[in-house]
Amino acid sequence: MSSRHDDIANDLRHQITTGRIKPGERLPSETGLADRFKVSTVTLRKALAVLQSEGLVEKIHGKGNFVRRSLRKIVYVGGWGTLDPWTAAEAALRVSVRSNTVQADGPLTTLFKVPQGSPLTEFICISHEGESPHGLARIYVPSDLAPAGILDHEPSRREAVTRFAIVSVPPAAVRETVCARPPTSDEASSLRSDPTAPVLTITRVATDAAGRVVEVALLVFPGNRVEGVFTTHPMTDERLAQA
Repeated sequence: MSSRHDDIANDLRHQITTGRIKPGERLPSETGLADRFKVSTVTLRKALAVLQSEGLVEKIHGKGNFVRRSLRKIVYVGGWGTLDPWTAAEAALRVSVRSNTVQADGPLTTLFKVPQGSPLTEFICISHEGESPHGLARIYVPSDLAPAGILDHEPSRREAVTRFAIVSVPPAAVRETVCARPPTSDEASSLRSDPTAPVLTITRVATDAAGRVVEVALLVFPGNRVEGVFTTHPMTDERLAQA
């Protein structure tokens, strides 16, 4: 037997999928919807949370609940310089980038294999499709390797955020670790996502020929709208002889 909030979610879902409530349209206030369905606002919010977790409804702080517009699926293609996960070449997608100087601590000291307090340059990238956040990336580079003026030069900036890569020289090795988990409160806020809906995280560590870590990228995507593609090239006898 379905619960009352499931019945409400089913009703609203039907109105959305049949076009009675249009993409981008604001839903009535939570109080108004609760009165209409003759339930408490707590029950009504549970119904909305179901639709938010499905990606049908987006809650924008201070504005209300809106029907999400149809968004492109995010495809993450693993490897250095071979990805276009935000479809960043398309004009409809807007990517904001800001940089800070930070000191390595906690996990960053382990990932970079450097002492605590080592200077790093942090690049925070958030992509938006319309008003909806599309993905979040925090990219860290040792301060002595951070390219000067990359944010001021539009072609370089766009290439960097498209590849999630600030260092331009291809590294000798890249290790990518993929994990699904609940978002942190900051991630859920940045992505405007349901804090109970899982996100896909990718930690990418790039090293040079000497084994130095030259870049760490911490990527976060909404779990219900992302696919990861990883291609392996088996070692042939010829390639083994060259190795």
